[in-house]
Order: sequence, then C-alpha cells, then structure tokens
Amino acid sequence: MENYFFEAEKEKSPDKVFVLIIYDIVDNKRRTKLAKYLQGFGFWVQKSAFEAVIPKKKYQKLLQGIPNFVGSMDSVKVYKIIGSGQVTAFGKNMDLQEEDIIVL
Repeated sequence: MENYFFEAEKEKSPDKVFVLIIYDIVDNKRRTKLAKYLQGFGFWVQKSAFEAVIPKKKYQKLLQGIPNFVGSMDSVKVYKIIGSGQVTAFGKNMDLQEEDIIVL
C-alpha cells in the first residue's frame, strides 16, 4: 500500500488544481501521441491514467489540446479536483518510464 497527498486548496495554492486524466484510445498511434502530450503536464500512474497538480492556465491548455487526439470511438475523461486529498494505491507500483529522445 502506498499513500500520497496532494494540495490544491484555495487558501494554500489558489492557482493550482489536481487533475486525473483517464483515456481509452483505440488507435495505437494516437494513443502514443496523447500519452506524450500528457507527459508535458503530469506523470503516468497507470497504463491509461495520468495525474498532475498544475496551474489553472495550464489546465486550460491541457483541455484545449486533448481533442486533437480523440477519434469517434475514443474516450478521454479529465477530472479536476480542488482542495486537499489523499490517494491510496494498492498493487503493483508503476515506475515512470524513461524514453530515449534523439533530437537532430
């Protein structure tokens, strides 16, 4: 069991929101592109789930970009949570995957 806490409470962090993004993208290419896009905002916690604590402006940018990756058979849900919270995780701990990036 693993516990971690997030803080996006108005008094302590007026500009931050906790975001959970879950997705089911049918096409492998679009799913990979969405995952890379989401890595710019948060971190991968499960195969089709990302978490982030981000400023509200970045949250708006996140929402604007997601439709570029979603087809008619796909599903993406973004949960915005404001306030304090605790996440309790059970089972296998998903390590962050490092990718080799080559810039030419």
